[in-house]
Parts: sequence; structure tokens; C-alpha cells
Amino acid sequence: MLERKVEDAAVVQALPAESPIQMPEQTLWERPAVAAYPDTAPRTVPVRRAFLLAATLVLTALGAYEMYAVLEVAGLTFPETIILILFVLLFAWIALSFVSATAGLLSAVFGSERTLGIDPTAPPPRLQAQTALLLPTYNEDASRVSARLHAIWESVRDTGQGDRFDFFILSDTTDPAIWIAEEAEFLRLRDATGSSRIYYRHRSSNVGRKAGNISDWVRRFGGHYQHMVVLDADSLMEGDTIVRLAAAMEQNPRAGLIQTLPVLLNGQTLFARLQQFANRVYGPMIARGLAWWHGAESNYWGHNAIIRVQAFAEHAGLPLLRGRKPFGGHIMSHDFVEAALLRRAGWGVHLVTSLGGSYEEAPPTLTDYATRDRRWCQGNLQHLAVLPARGLHWVSRLHLLTGIGCYVTAPIWLLFLLLGILISLQAQFVRPDYFPAGATLFPQWPAQDPVRAAWVFAGTMALLIAPKLFGYVAMLLRRQDRIGLRGGFRGFIGVVLETVISALIAPIMMLMQSKSVAEILLGRDSGWSAQRRSVEGLSQDESRRYASVTLLGAILAVGAYAVSIPLLLWMLPVIAGLLLAIPIVSFTSLSSVGRRLQRMGLFVTPEEHSPPKVLLRANELAQVGERTENDPITLLARHPGLLAAHLRMLPAPPARQRGEINVDVVTALAKIDAADNRSEAIEFLSAAETAAVLQSREALDRIMAKPDTPPRAVDSTER
Repeated sequence: MLERKVEDAAVVQALPAESPIQMPEQTLWERPAVAAYPDTAPRTVPVRRAFLLAATLVLTALGAYEMYAVLEVAGLTFPETIILILFVLLFAWIALSFVSATAGLLSAVFGSERTLGIDPTAPPPRLQAQTALLLPTYNEDASRVSARLHAIWESVRDTGQGDRFDFFILSDTTDPAIWIAEEAEFLRLRDATGSSRIYYRHRSSNVGRKAGNISDWVRRFGGHYQHMVVLDADSLMEGDTIVRLAAAMEQNPRAGLIQTLPVLLNGQTLFARLQQFANRVYGPMIARGLAWWHGAESNYWGHNAIIRVQAFAEHAGLPLLRGRKPFGGHIMSHDFVEAALLRRAGWGVHLVTSLGGSYEEAPPTLTDYATRDRRWCQGNLQHLAVLPARGLHWVSRLHLLTGIGCYVTAPIWLLFLLLGILISLQAQFVRPDYFPAGATLFPQWPAQDPVRAAWVFAGTMALLIAPKLFGYVAMLLRRQDRIGLRGGFRGFIGVVLETVISALIAPIMMLMQSKSVAEILLGRDSGWSAQRRSVEGLSQDESRRYASVTLLGAILAVGAYAVSIPLLLWMLPVIAGLLLAIPIVSFTSLSSVGRRLQRMGLFVTPEEHSPPKVLLRANELAQVGERTENDPITLLARHPGLLAAHLRMLPAPPARQRGEINVDVVTALAKIDAADNRSEAIEFLSAAETAAVLQSREALDRIMAKPDTPPRAVDSTER
């Protein structure tokens, strides 16, 4: 296959001619010039925000008053005051989410989704501008990445406007085998599509991670394009959606970024299917609520969005944060900050909920989710250094604060639970002072109001669960979605089961996020690991990871039981999730369970009932994709066309400073010279040395000159 006609791989042009533009690093501490309002949002947005904040404040005040009434029966002690403060912080978070979700439901019932004039029912407009689709990848399965991009390319081609789009695979891959597999897939993709508008670029130095990957492309090639659609390695988008996004950018010259709502697909394990179901049932309604009050000050989620290249280059160059990791250095959660900087410069940032055709995949297990979440946690906590930046819109600051709150609320919740148990234990085992110092006619009884506490708990749970019911009701209003859920009844059963399982998972995530926050505060960097896209079950190492969660659950259970049976029952949802952490994570990691529930019609989404064409095509291409040899040097040796293309794609070696030596290359050359044949040389090389060989023309020439197999031993009788 590799040796089929690949546009003559020896002369393939992996990249177009460069068209550089400047992307200056932005300053956070100097006030920028006052930017004009983008005027791309409804005029009623200020009124909407006033309603949102007022309703949130009213609900929070009511919750705070009721909790105060619960605790102040005999006067507030210091621990009870801390409990009250923590409760108000948590309740304000819940109230804001509830009010936003309510706005989403009302918008779904009575509102319009014509953001930026996008009408999905009208014929797609003819495009004038040139747009690049950027697919960054980092140590991903090369054949699956290629299959997704191939499906997107075909979908764009089918719109009749494929000449307005170029496609770039932007690799930050560090694994040598995956790197060469990516190049092989790129050549196959060029051959299969017959298109010269698909390009591949590999960075040997991953400076700035994904943000650095995108900015490198902007600086080198951005001058040729008006817009760029940023994808993730697991992204899928329909051609019609991409064309309409590009048209919206052309028709709204003050729009700097348009974010779509990605729908989760391809979930196999129970955990992935839970996320997929929740995303599809609750996500659209929640997104409509956000778009309703965000206006032109929306947020960016890092992928499945279109961006105006010139605006991004001029205003979204990220600065290095002061200090050491994990708070200093490159900004990890770059998307929030890029959106804030674009809006600061007067560009509209919008969330569009009227367009479908935007998809991604979910982590297969709670462990994989937690690994990704740890990286996001560090990136969001870095935003503490960005919050004081000058000139940011207050809604942009609210986005940053919300991102921080997503993780800070976990240790607050944990502290709230622990303090509650400690106060109860104190009341149980420490003899109270009924007659404190001073004259008094009546004893002081240390007590809380249990009836009122039950009502506060019920009200809080209602605010938490209501958005799920809102999302379910909003889906029932659309016949096609209702059919896609396999009917309203099965959809409701799915909502109930998802709520129960999520409630059991929530305390596990609370502990893991609390641990992440503590590690980051202690200076531990998360690193940058590749994501697993498929897995089955829970390994022994992963099981041990949750042993401490189970231990804490046991401690909480003993503490609650020591106080009273009613308190144990009260805390049972939290304690059960912690005690059953290992079986819960193991059970939700099974694809067999996910498939069985799917056959029963549970956790089914409309996209599974009527799969979009781009998904069917991507999965079909992934099934027929070829798997290459594990060793990259062997792969190059067996396919001369690929070797020639690889050498052609290598960038010119950078000018070396005097006395500078690439130790890995020197060591690799010595090992190659010492080996009797190529197989032995490959065996001698470490992973870092293999990568150095693949980046060195001299080293490649030297190892390819080695014989493929050991010379045949000459028998004495042949002499």
C-alpha cells in the first residue's frame, strides 16, 4: 500500500509555501487601548446578565439565611461559622448554574437560535475567504487520526466548496514509531484523496504544547488564511457546519471566534456512555443558557471552533507566566485566556448552539478522565495569575474564575463534610457547658435545627438535579431527539440511572480533584501525557490508586456511625461512593456493560439512532486502516518511498552554536558504527536516540547502509 502511487513520495510537498505573520506576545499588566464593542450580540444581553446575577444573589441569600437558621439555634460557634461560609460559597456556585440552566430551558421553549444570523435550514452561502483546518496531534493512533481527517475532508468536498479549505496535520508527537506512522498515514491520505491541499508538519520541540503548536502554524503559514478551524485529535465536524462557520465569520467582520457545541460519540465503556448520554441530554440546554447571557463575551474550549487568524495573531499571543511550574511558565489552559485576550481587543467571542455537526470523543474510564482533569486543574489554577490582567472584560474574568472554581470547590466540599462530622463528634463526646461563666437563668443547649437542615438539604439537591430534568424536558420537545432516546420513558430511566451513578462517582472525583489541588499548591507539575482512547476494565495498578479513596470512606463511615445512625444514613451517598470506589471504577470501565445497556435502549443518543454520515465514514475508514510496524527505522528501510518522503519533510537543521553537541546523535552514531547489522543497531538505540536518528540525515544514511541481517556464517567445508 505504501508503495502505491503516492504522488511520487520522493517529491511530495508536505507543506505549502510559508506566509509568515507576526504574533507578538501579549502583556497582561499594561492597559491596552480601549477597544470598540464588537456589536455582534443582542442588545438585551446587559438585561439578561442583570437578571442572572440578581436571581443568583437572591437564591444564595435565601440559602445562606436558611443555613444560618439551622446553625444559630444556640449561637454560632467558630466551626459553625466556617461551615456557614463554606456552604454559602458552594451554594452560590449551585445557584448560578441553576439560573443559567433555567435560562437555557426558557430559551429552548420560547427563544431563537439564530446567533450571528446562522440559519441551518437555509442553503449554505458561497465562501470568498480561505480557511485552514488544523488538527493538532500528540502521540495518538495515527490511523484513527487519519481516518477522522479523511472523513472531514470528504464531507467538506461534498459541499462543493472544498477549494476554500486547506487541511493541516500538526504533529507534536514524541514517540518515534508514532511519528513515522503519521508520515505513512499522511502519504496514504494524500494518495486516497488525490488532494494536494492536505499537509503535514512535525515539531521536534513541543514548546508551549498545543498553544505553541497552533501559534507556530500561525507564525509560519497564517498569512495565507483569513480563518482557521481548530480541531482536536478526536474531533469530527461535518462539512456543512464548517462552511456555515466560515460564512458567519465573513458576514460578521467583528466576530473573532465562534465556538460550537461538540457532541460526544463512539463511547463504548459504561463510563464513556454515561458522559455521552449526559452531554447529549443536558449539554444543549446548558449551552443555550450560557449563550443566552454570554453574548459576545463567550468562552473558547480549545477545539471545534473557528477563529479569525489576523485577530488571533495580533492579540492572542500568550505570555509566559512569572515564576516556576506549576503556576509559572507556559499557560496550559490556553483557550480561556485566548478568548479573554480576543475580547479585550474588541473582537466578539460567541458560542453557537444552532449548528450541529460538531463531535468529539470522551475518555473511556474515570482514570483517564482524572488524568486529563489533573492537567486541566493545573491550567485553570494558573488563571489565578491571569485574573488581575488589565483591560479584561468582567465576563471574561468570570470565565476564568469559573474555571478556577471548578476545582477549588472540590476541597471546599471535602472540608465542609469533614467539619460537619467533627462538629457532630464534638457534640457527641465533649461534655457541653450548659452554664457558662456569668449569671444566667437558663441553660445554653448546643443544638442545630434538624428539620430545617433537612429542608436546606432538599432544596440544595433540587437545585442540583433540576438542570438534568430541564435538559430532559428540552429534548422531549424535539421529536427527532425523543426518537433518538428510544422514547421518553427509556430516556427518563437513563436520566435516573445517570444521576445515581454520577452521584456515586462525585465523591471519588471530589477526592481526586482535592488531591490535584494540593499537589499543585505543593509545586508538582502534571506533565503532558498522551490520552488513551480505548481501554477495557481496570488494571491492578489502577485499583491500588483507589485504595486510599476506600480508606477515607471507611474513616468517614466510622466517624458518622460514632455520632449516630441517622448521620450515617444522611451521609450514605458520599460514603457509599468512596467505599465502593474500586468496584465502581472497574464496573464503569467495561465495554461489555456499556454494550449491554445500549442493546436495552439505555444511554442511547440520537447520533447512535441516526448516525451522521461523517461518523459512519470515519469509523469505516478506521476499520480498514493499516497498522504499521512498531519499529520506525525498520518501516523506513522496508519502504524506500516513505524514507525519501521522510527525508524531504525533515526541516533544515538549526545553526549550531560553537561547541554545541547533540549528545543523542553522537551516541547513536557510535552505536550504529559498533553494530554488525541494522537489526543490532536498532536494538542498541534508546527511544531518545531513535528519535535523534530520525531527525538526522547523516544518522539515517549510516543506519540504512548497514546490512539488513547478519552475514551468513561460512562453513569450514566450503573453504
